[in-house]
Amino acid sequence: MPRYMVERTFPDGLNVPVNADGAGALCGIVERNATEGVTWVHSYVSADKTKTFCVYDAPSPEAIRSVGAKNGVPVDAVHEVSVLDPYFYH
Repeated sequence: MPRYMVERTFPDGLNVPVNADGAGALCGIVERNATEGVTWVHSYVSADKTKTFCVYDAPSPEAIRSVGAKNGVPVDAVHEVSVLDPYFYH
């Protein structure tokens, strides 16, 4: 399955409550993603919370854009990526 880095912009900042409501919202995203074979691996959030960089396994960029629309989150760019780490040549 291809891996993708998804860039998102939240002009007013990403605010996920650190409580049951926030947990429920994130679980809903995971469930909607699964309907199209998309798996959210993890995300990085900028210090000001206006940008996220999310790692996904998905069948295609179109699947990521589709679940983004269903989840009500922006999708600025989708890049297919592979792993490169400091031990790549060892």
